[in-house]
Amino acid sequence: MAKRSIRSLKKMKQTGEKISVLTAYDYSFAQVIDSQGIDIILVGDSLGMVIQGHASTIPVTMEDMIYHSKIVSRACKNGFLITDLPFMSYTSPEQATENAARLMQEGNAQMVKLEGGSPQVETVSQLSHHGVPVCAHLGLQPQSVHKIGGYLVQGREEKQAKQMLDDAIALQEAGADMLVLECVPVDLAKKLTDTLSIPTIGIGAGRSCDGQVLVLQDMLGISEHAPKFAQNFLQNGRTIQQAIAAFNRAVKAGSFPSDEQCFF
Repeated sequence: MAKRSIRSLKKMKQTGEKISVLTAYDYSFAQVIDSQGIDIILVGDSLGMVIQGHASTIPVTMEDMIYHSKIVSRACKNGFLITDLPFMSYTSPEQATENAARLMQEGNAQMVKLEGGSPQVETVSQLSHHGVPVCAHLGLQPQSVHKIGGYLVQGREEKQAKQMLDDAIALQEAGADMLVLECVPVDLAKKLTDTLSIPTIGIGAGRSCDGQVLVLQDMLGISEHAPKFAQNFLQNGRTIQQAIAAFNRAVKAGSFPSDEQCFF
């Protein structure tokens, strides 16, 4: 497999080839993930929960993200590396630009990811203007879990769904190169995917998204509290390598997620 790039990932959307994404937080797992043909490796701030043992992603710092991104990057021979900007690290376009530069220069990230809709349009525009690739994130936004009152499905109400569509278009126009949709009803996720020219990556957002992402620990069935949209691929005597390969095949074939793992 050739080294993935923004150009090749956008071409995958155009040709209908599904994009596989897994999180990684250390070199060893990243190396295994990369060797099994996963398209994108995401250094997520989910490390706050699955690595550090926090109840949310809120305590994760820039130093944490740089450290984990740097060590994961050493294993990314083929996959594309995206790293999260953590909580309160992009409260202004200027702060976001400074911290995105650190993630790319010190953490070797190829793209940064940030949460939020219309309030982030100016930030995305400035990052894009300065040559920083951006993955936006709509739907359930874990960094806002205390504000929204829990890990809840987003976009079921008509007004909320329209706002999400408007936000997605605005983020794309501002220069976002990709969009994660988390815990979004399948019909809305399909409409967003069909409307946008940039790839959509779903997590609890149905099979119509251009790609699928899971937290590695959820995919391996070792998370303390696995969400509804997760699937344990480490079954039936599989090794970790075989489980990751099975996830990749299921994403590419469109068999993951199943209806039981979707929201309607």
